[in-house]
Amino acid sequence: MIFEFPLLSLAVWLPILFGVLVLATGNDRNASLARIIALVGAVLGFLVTIPLYVDFDKAQTAMQFVELQDWIPYYNIHYHLGVDGISVLFVLLNSFFTPLVVIAGWKVIEKRVAQYMAAFLIMSGLVNGVFVSLDAVLFYVFWEAMLIPMFIIIGVWGGSNRVYAAIKFFLYTFLGSVLMLIALLYLHIQSGGSFSILDFHKMPIPMTAQVLVFIAFFMAFSVKVPMFPVHTWLPDAHVEAPTGGSVVLAAILLKVGAYGFIRFSMPIVPDASHYLAGVMIALSLIAVVYIGLVALTQTDMKKLVAYSSISHMGFVTLGFFIFNAYGMEGALIQMLSHGFVSGALFLCIGVLYDRMHTRNIADYGGVASKMPVFAAFFVLFAMANVGLPGTSGFVGEFMVIMGTIKTNFWYAFMAASILIFGAAYTLWMVKRVIFGAVTNQNVERLTDITLREKLVLTILALSVMGMGLYPLPFTEIMHTSVNDLLTHVSHSKL
Repeated sequence: MIFEFPLLSLAVWLPILFGVLVLATGNDRNASLARIIALVGAVLGFLVTIPLYVDFDKAQTAMQFVELQDWIPYYNIHYHLGVDGISVLFVLLNSFFTPLVVIAGWKVIEKRVAQYMAAFLIMSGLVNGVFVSLDAVLFYVFWEAMLIPMFIIIGVWGGSNRVYAAIKFFLYTFLGSVLMLIALLYLHIQSGGSFSILDFHKMPIPMTAQVLVFIAFFMAFSVKVPMFPVHTWLPDAHVEAPTGGSVVLAAILLKVGAYGFIRFSMPIVPDASHYLAGVMIALSLIAVVYIGLVALTQTDMKKLVAYSSISHMGFVTLGFFIFNAYGMEGALIQMLSHGFVSGALFLCIGVLYDRMHTRNIADYGGVASKMPVFAAFFVLFAMANVGLPGTSGFVGEFMVIMGTIKTNFWYAFMAASILIFGAAYTLWMVKRVIFGAVTNQNVERLTDITLREKLVLTILALSVMGMGLYPLPFTEIMHTSVNDLLTHVSHSKL
């Protein structure tokens, strides 16, 4: 069934259109106008995605809100969009964060304001394109194009080592994508000329070819997650990126890689996914345990949260490759929760950096006595990062551990170590930054957060608490799609 009103096209192209309009405002003499147009575009971009959730049929396994038009008919390439119970949540998450990033950068960014705001709007539309594409060529175009705005954001508005971090980010992610393109061309030939991702799901593929295709997809998606050992670009990118860049990188772009495993690797090459599940579980557990230990040694707040992100995303890939509903739904909830929590933590670090111009933990201490409202938000998000019951961080981790126990007790035991390591490095940071005596005269001069900062952090705090106390609106929409995927993956294509 082809949906009549093009909601998905609006979700993709409306932010991009407003991004172009913002660019048209020109130089910084029109910075106020650029900010207003960007905020209007970001809010409208979010509003058009709300009907995707409200009108979604939770009992249906087929793609919904489908749009299908010829694009390059000679090569059988189509403009084919659609969402299921998994991808619809990430479209909402991405569109939800765009207005927050615009508001967060309202006063902080003073140079090249229009270009900064436009980069985030255009990237928001391109990322939505990745989540809704059902044609392999269309997916690949969006997948590659979304690198460009982030490359520019890091390279132009980043820190002193921004060029190195931007080039490292681009090279890591681009080189993995080349192998994915080769795999997609192979699937196109094997399918008899189709580029439809849904056709790839139904296609029988020999085992050797499945393994090679899986490895090609792995090289593209694991870098984006990022998984051990291709994770080293992320801490550099986070440290050098401006606050808004770090927020989108952690909250949205890392999810694109994990989404690729669900949309491509598992349904297209299910036998290889089962065959190589042990390797994926091992790499996930290394990320959870080893990267958690690495986070303990960090002295820079951004680096600590960046390594924390890698460790938490290890939970996600673990949940996928144990092949049960508890694990997969828990992994998806963890992806959404990590978006809220890590995005909020990077915003909090940005608030401190804007005032102190340092991210070094040793330069702080006693912030709670000078910024009590900010301290309350920071501690809440830190507790969610630890996985405190009642916050969103607990729900996904608990479900993944429950699912893992059904597969292997020792896997679950190792995965649960994140609760200990997470508490250790997060509380270590909170203790030294927020509590204790004020030992730095710069901390003595701090003022509490502004109304604009309160607005952004309040929205994220309500999201973290709401999801933690009542996760049903998230789990019920994905349940049918997850069960359908697991049924599909359990059937051999050989």
